[in-house]
Amino acid sequence: MNPYPASWITRRRFIRNSSLATGVLALGSRLWGADSPAAPPTKKLGVALVGLGSYATGLLQPALAETKLCQLMGVVTGSPAKGAAWAKKFNFPAKNVYGYDTMDRLVDNPDIDIVYVVTPNALHAEYTIKAAKAGKHVISEKPMATSVADCDAMIAACKAAKRSLSIGYRLHFDPYHQKMMSLAADPNFGPFTKMSGENGFTLGGDQWRIHHPLSGGGPLMDMGIYVVNEACMATNANPIAVTARERPKLHPEIFRDVEEALDWTMEFPGGATAVCQTSYVQNYGHFHAEGAKGWIDFPTAFGYGGLQLNTSAGPVSFPPHRQQTLQLDGIAQSILDKKDSIVPGELGRRDMVIIEGIYAAAASGKRVELKYS
Repeated sequence: MNPYPASWITRRRFIRNSSLATGVLALGSRLWGADSPAAPPTKKLGVALVGLGSYATGLLQPALAETKLCQLMGVVTGSPAKGAAWAKKFNFPAKNVYGYDTMDRLVDNPDIDIVYVVTPNALHAEYTIKAAKAGKHVISEKPMATSVADCDAMIAACKAAKRSLSIGYRLHFDPYHQKMMSLAADPNFGPFTKMSGENGFTLGGDQWRIHHPLSGGGPLMDMGIYVVNEACMATNANPIAVTARERPKLHPEIFRDVEEALDWTMEFPGGATAVCQTSYVQNYGHFHAEGAKGWIDFPTAFGYGGLQLNTSAGPVSFPPHRQQTLQLDGIAQSILDKKDSIVPGELGRRDMVIIEGIYAAAASGKRVELKYS
């Protein structure tokens, strides 16, 4: 299902204009052969969710119930009782419930085509590699991993298995953000040269996000990554350098081993800049971009719904939609068509290069030039 008019932006134009098509990404060899036959478009792909936390339960499962090309066919969980309850409630075989230590048995299960890893950040690499070795396509939630080295290992494992690796960048499938990218690429509107963005929320309670061994960092890894990705989408480019500053902690007793809030600036080729911030003690989610010919403004840029897009040419609106449904069907379509994902592992790796650069700049107080290879 395509919830936005085909005349608005074609798939070819989207891929050409998006950051995924830039040479800087250096995607390397294609997963699919040029002469590979496409699978029948009516085939549904079975999905297994790895980790049954709030995102999998509250957003991915309802999205899978709406998808045209996917169906929930299994889970991987540390709780056999929870897995059995999911199998009964969502009508998939009890044999399709796995533990984290039995994921290798997925290799014998033709019901499952895609494994979606929705665990704490530091576990993404381990379970992505296990799924690839079991012969499954993989979607890893963002951030892709907690280090560039882990990203490299994930990409290598999926390439060795000849399986697709996608990152859970739902906004690349969202019509509002696709519209932003098309405006940025329109010579009568873009390019954008000055950007600002902030994303954060007030974190409450003791959870894995504030423990560095599981999260890999604080709000930059969780919320700031959206701003990083958005600025790259708006410029159709990768930043060449960053500067950053960690803010003094208001609650050092809570944020003992991760940052509480952080400010950074991204420099892009040609002089474009993005001034950004993220926080676990402030609620915001705004993005603005402008150039000589036009501007766009997202009062709410990164939420799961209720987005608004204002532009110098007037407001933009689309029918209500679930972003995760569009994301899952979009990734499934690329697999069925034997095409490269528009949110490949290389994109997640790029963002991890940027994030590592931001942390290095904050620690040193110096401008850090980014190297992607």
